[in-house]
Amino acid sequence: MIAKNTIWILFGIFHLAVFSATVNGQDRAVATKQKPNIVFMMSDDQAWNGLSVPMHPYLEWSKSAIVDTPNLEKLATQGMRFSAAYAPASVCAPTRISLQTGLSAAALHWTKAARSVTAADGYKMIGPRNIREIDRNYVTIAELLRDAGYATAHYGKWHINGGGPAAHGYDEGDGNIGNEYAFEHADPNPADIFGMAKRAATFMEKNKKANKPFYIQMSWHALHAPQNAMKSTLAKYANKIGGSVEDKRVGSAAIAENLDTGVGMVVDAIDRLGLADNTFVIYMSDNGSGGGGGKGKAGGGRRAGLSGGKGSVWEGGIRSPLIVRGPNVPANSWCHERVVGYDFFPTYCEWAGVSKSKLPKLIEGGSIASLLDDGKGTVKRSRKEMVFHFPHYQSGDGPHSALFLGNLKLMKFYETGRLALFDISTDVSEKNDLAKQQPAILNKLDSALVKYLKDVNAQMAVSNPQYDPAKAPVPKKGGGGRNKPAKSGKQKNKGGKR
Repeated sequence: MIAKNTIWILFGIFHLAVFSATVNGQDRAVATKQKPNIVFMMSDDQAWNGLSVPMHPYLEWSKSAIVDTPNLEKLATQGMRFSAAYAPASVCAPTRISLQTGLSAAALHWTKAARSVTAADGYKMIGPRNIREIDRNYVTIAELLRDAGYATAHYGKWHINGGGPAAHGYDEGDGNIGNEYAFEHADPNPADIFGMAKRAATFMEKNKKANKPFYIQMSWHALHAPQNAMKSTLAKYANKIGGSVEDKRVGSAAIAENLDTGVGMVVDAIDRLGLADNTFVIYMSDNGSGGGGGKGKAGGGRRAGLSGGKGSVWEGGIRSPLIVRGPNVPANSWCHERVVGYDFFPTYCEWAGVSKSKLPKLIEGGSIASLLDDGKGTVKRSRKEMVFHFPHYQSGDGPHSALFLGNLKLMKFYETGRLALFDISTDVSEKNDLAKQQPAILNKLDSALVKYLKDVNAQMAVSNPQYDPAKAPVPKKGGGGRNKPAKSGKQKNKGGKR
C-alpha cells in the first residue's frame, strides 16, 4: 500500500501542476490579449506642413493655411505630434522598402523610385541602378508580427517588386499595385480612399471577433490623382484658392481633405469597435513635398518654410508629419526627438513582444516606444548618425547625401564637392550655412558620412565619361537652390521622374 503521506504528496503535485498550467495558460491569454493592435497610415507626397494641424508648436507656418484636415486635427489632440520626424527617403518606393525591413535606403541599394540616369542622358554623373525588390534574406516586419500571432494586412500602394504583400508576410492586401491604381478611382471613391478604409474596418472587425491582434499598413494612394478628388471638394478649393478645378493646387488640396476623411473613417472604426484602448494609430507621409511656408519670415528676410522638396535631402524632401495615438500616449502632447520611419520596425516588435534575438542584426532603426510616455528621451539605434542618400538627379541638386549627428546636419553634393552644415534645431529652414565657421566639425561629419556609405556598401553616382558641358541638360529648379551647377545647354531635363 502507498502511504497516506505519499498519496497526499502526489495529489499536491498534481494539483500544483494543474494550477500552474491554468495560470500559465491564463498568462498567455492575457499576454495575447494585451498585445496592441497597430494601424499605420502613410500618405503619399504630403508635405510636413501640409495638414491643418501644426507640426511644430512655435512655427505658425508648420501647418497649411489652405487645406482642411479636421480628422487629423482631432487625432493630434488625442495623441502625440513629432516635430522632427523623417521619412526614410525623399521619394516613395525606397521609403516603402525601408519600412518593411528596418534598413535605410542606402543600405538596401534602392534610393530612387524610377530609373536612374545613364550616360546617354548627358548629365555630369551617372546614377546607380536600383535593386527594386526585397531580398529574400531579409525578414519583413509583417513576417515577424505574423509569427508573433498577429493578423496582418496591407491596403493600398505597394510599389515594390517581388510578389506583392502576400509574398512578404501579409495575410490580406490589395496586391502588387503602384501609382496607376490611384487614377482608376474617382468620385465617389477618389484614389480608392474610402474603399481602403472600408476594407480595413472589415479586417479589424473580423480579427476582433477572432480575439486576434492585428497589424494594418494603410499605404494611401493620395495625394496622387488630385483631379480625381470629390467634385464637391474640388469646387470648395477652387472657390477658396481661386482658379479652376483643373488647377493642380486645387486638386492637391481637395484630395488631401478627402484623404483626411478616409483617415477619420479608419479611426472611427477603431473607436466604434471598442479597440481604441489597445490600438496604436500612426500617421505619416512617405516623403516630403516641399515646404513653402505661410506668413512668417525666415533668416535673410526670406519667406518661412522648408528648403527643397521631393527628390532632395533638404528638409522639404525628407521631413514628414507624424502623429501617434495609442495606449498611454498622452493627449495633445509633443516630442521633439529626431525619429525616422525605419524606427517603427523595432518599435512594433517591442509592442508585440518579439524577442530582440529575433530581430535582424542589421536593422538601423531604434524603438521609439519610450518616447511615447512623455515625449522625452532618446532613440537607441545601431549608429548615432542618421543618413539620407540620394545619388541621383531629380530635384536640381544632382547626386547628394545628408548626415545628421545630434542637431547638426551635413549635406554633400557630389557634382561640385560642396559641403554644407546646418544646425537644424535653430535653423529648420536651412538658411544659415555654418561650413566656414566650423570647418573641423564639417570634416568630422564628412568622414562619418564616407564611413557610413562604405560600411553599407552604398551605391554611388560616378563620373560620366561621355559628359559634354555644351550638351548637358538644364538642371531643374528646386532642391535648396544652393548647389546650381555651371550653366550649360538648353536641353530639357531627361532625368527619370518618380
